[in-house]
Amino acid sequence: MGKSILITGGARSGKSSLAERMTLDLGRPAIYIATAQAHDGEMADRIALHQARRDVDWRTVEAPRDLLSALRDTDGTAPRLVDCLTLWLTNLMLAEEDWQAAVEALAEALPAQSAPVIFVTNEVGAGIVPENALARAFRDAAGLVNQRIATACDELWFCVAGHPLKVKPA
Repeated sequence: MGKSILITGGARSGKSSLAERMTLDLGRPAIYIATAQAHDGEMADRIALHQARRDVDWRTVEAPRDLLSALRDTDGTAPRLVDCLTLWLTNLMLAEEDWQAAVEALAEALPAQSAPVIFVTNEVGAGIVPENALARAFRDAAGLVNQRIATACDELWFCVAGHPLKVKPA
């Protein structure tokens, strides 16, 4: 069984950089499973910044919605980094797909993975209650996704101000 790790934290907390270092520590080359989609220029710039950090040690697989297939197709080849679960959730919700079923299938598939996988996700529930229904639904869904995947993973890390804290196992 491959090790599974979930790294969470707020925006610009250092979680992606930590995940990249941890993934490469597990082996090189590594696979970056990207869930982001560039629907506007600002998001394209964010994606470009992430891509610029990665060198020849990385192969990128794009999986904006079919994350489970990407994990199955890359299993056994190299350590994988999935960045990020909250963008994956956004893509599923906007496509009106059954995100709950997708999350459950992902959690159930983790024990069968033979290569390590590290997930990045955003901690979005620590702020104010959003003013609109869609934002509240997303915040609640993200919290449920994080809880389910954290339960399924071997390790859980929380990043704050560039400093990682190991939460599980304690």
